[in-house]
Amino acid sequence: MKQIDIADLDCIYLSYDEPEREEFWVKIKNMIPWAKRVGGIKGSDAAHKAAAAASDTERFILIDGDNLPDEKFFNLTLELPNEEWEQAVFRWRARNHINGLMYGNGGISSWTRTFVNNMHTHEATDGRTETEVEFCFDPLYWAMHDCYSTTYPNQSPFHAWRAGFREGVKMCLDRGRRPSLGEFRDRVHRRNLDHLTIWHNVGSDVDQGLWAMAGARQGTYMTMLTDWDYREVQDFDALHKIWNPSGDPTEIIQRTAEPLQQQLDLSMVFLYPEQSRFFKHHYRSNWYNRGVMTREIDVIREQEGW
Repeated sequence: MKQIDIADLDCIYLSYDEPEREEFWVKIKNMIPWAKRVGGIKGSDAAHKAAAAASDTERFILIDGDNLPDEKFFNLTLELPNEEWEQAVFRWRARNHINGLMYGNGGISSWTRTFVNNMHTHEATDGRTETEVEFCFDPLYWAMHDCYSTTYPNQSPFHAWRAGFREGVKMCLDRGRRPSLGEFRDRVHRRNLDHLTIWHNVGSDVDQGLWAMAGARQGTYMTMLTDWDYREVQDFDALHKIWNPSGDPTEIIQRTAEPLQQQLDLSMVFLYPEQSRFFKHHYRSNWYNRGVMTREIDVIREQEGW
């Protein structure tokens, strides 16, 4: 078994346009003195390739520009029992500051330069549907169980809206493909539907949380109930054109509620600030980490008796 201390790996802070990226960089540099920074690269595929190029170690740690990690993570050791594990990408969960969700979105990840340089995703897609808006469908891209960071995508009205909009789109898809209305409930993964509903309804207790909820509802509405090309979700310039800075998030939340509920059978139960805080407190109250190398799929198999 190969063992790698995380502290021996290069750590790349990958920022783009996050309003608090400089403040976060100072905090990360104080926490991880050996960290390096890559910023301002347009396109998810290109940005990850730039991060790989900045790394002097074959395997490296990646931190997104709106993420603050738990310092304890860098005292852990990766245990890689065979060649498949040595090649795999690991994405640990992050806790979302807006709605309390804990899943891979925005979380710390560990890549190899070989994997990154061989991939063709997002703006560099090789034409496969599943590579147009996501990394995660590669068989060597592994979702891990533990949560080691917090993501703060609500740093401005636009960024909160964009974060919600992107998840509102991607949570509707079936391996990167838009299902028909008739397929929606059967083809979209149950857990994605759960996450989607939380994005739609939880977060009014934090700054710009209403914009995140409005973005999530608008993304779902445009994907499933209009002929908009959902693949534009990976193009930040296209999202700027959709965004209306003079809009009212409450109006979007109210306007989209009825069609999303009636046509997609999605629960629309707007939670007020005290209700959001109550949900988030109890949502995480029974959470515990199992070990840095625990895969999400293995926990699901255990819980469901596979």
